[in-house]
Amino acid sequence: MRLCSAIILTAAAMTASAQAEEVFPAKLAGHAYLPALTLIAPPADAPRDLWISGKFTGKTRNEDPMTVMGTVGKDYGDHPTGISLPFIGQPVQGMSGFAMNLAEDGSRFTLTDNGFGSKVNSPDAMLFFHRMAPDFTTGDVARRESIFLRDPDHKVPFRIANEGTESRYLTGADFDPESIQHLDGEIWIGDEFGPYVLRVAMDGRILEVFPTMLDGQLLRGPDTPGVTVPSAPGKDFQVQRSGGYEGMALQPKTGLLWAMLEKPLLVEGGGTEGDFLRVMTFDTQSKTWTGKSYKFKLSEGAKAIGDFNFIDDTRALVIERDNGEGDITRACADGATDKSSCYPVPAEVKNIVLVDTASVDADGYLRRIGHVNLLDIADPEDKALPGMRAAEGPFTFPFLTIEDVARVDETHIIVANDNNLPFSGGREIGTAANNEFILLSVPELLSAK
Repeated sequence: MRLCSAIILTAAAMTASAQAEEVFPAKLAGHAYLPALTLIAPPADAPRDLWISGKFTGKTRNEDPMTVMGTVGKDYGDHPTGISLPFIGQPVQGMSGFAMNLAEDGSRFTLTDNGFGSKVNSPDAMLFFHRMAPDFTTGDVARRESIFLRDPDHKVPFRIANEGTESRYLTGADFDPESIQHLDGEIWIGDEFGPYVLRVAMDGRILEVFPTMLDGQLLRGPDTPGVTVPSAPGKDFQVQRSGGYEGMALQPKTGLLWAMLEKPLLVEGGGTEGDFLRVMTFDTQSKTWTGKSYKFKLSEGAKAIGDFNFIDDTRALVIERDNGEGDITRACADGATDKSSCYPVPAEVKNIVLVDTASVDADGYLRRIGHVNLLDIADPEDKALPGMRAAEGPFTFPFLTIEDVARVDETHIIVANDNNLPFSGGREIGTAANNEFILLSVPELLSAK
């Protein structure tokens, strides 16, 4: 009996080992950044209200620029970030998605999200996307163009914050844009609030707004227009707050958008349907949901995803992350009361996962091929910029929200973070995170099948 049990245990161990996901090496090949405090002026025809942003991030309106220090929040030690609100102008802040296709000049389409983290505090944060070009030789990032979203043709199906203005510029009280794709001279954006898919002209005009359908039902979140309070999670809405489209991949040759939710869906009672994320496909030609959906399995400790982009006809990259921030070697000791010089919730799970969308199991799960660990990046050539490298050990990318990944060529990928200005650190305690772009050499990952 003991021998039989031993054989069974050994077989189980072998099976588990065989199913373990492969971890591929990553080497830093380039490093560039856009400074955290990067502000731009609104368009000339924007309401004067939008020249001062962040007025509503506190308990009361504050119109005095740079008077309230930003912090990372109570859960993360209340560390100050060294940058104060409100801002004169609009913050470019963290990047929140890369398009798969480049612009004609080789720059990358990326976008700024809703502003300051919620509908309530972002009515003066303008929405816009960019063309950016990181230079991994100089370490600089060139912002070549910023295009502001607006609704002059009244395509948005609900009242917007700037409803009564002629220009009708959109703000973070209207949408939370988190993913972007460029296709046939138009921009497609995945929004978290609806969640919606937005079709946008290259000049920023909203062309169409598509609500989300899953299994024939309309998906809604707590910030979807029409959802009233009180409402029951899982019954009146199924998408978690800040749980809409964090990643929306464009499949080559098909025109299909693979829209992935950031967090698991809610079920009646307030729980979630499991440790997986829903992926729905939208046909940009017919402008309809295909009715097909899939599941992305989160690894242990991961809570959400940050971006999603194809690298060929069927394989794609997904950023998965926990809710941690900062180097784990500087984690707060158990029971520590003084957290001013340590990280209470350090980064532990920050992966770039390779999936095969053509390989789906009987339960609808996309096959995970393997991943690279963004907390274990080799830097033998000292590519990390001064002040952004660890004193010892590997180079890490220990940010709370890492939200951009795309294939560069057969051996390299590019990754960037959303720095949630002025509410995230991660690199240095007491200092706001910059908008960092890293070039990674990952030939084994990109060639894995």
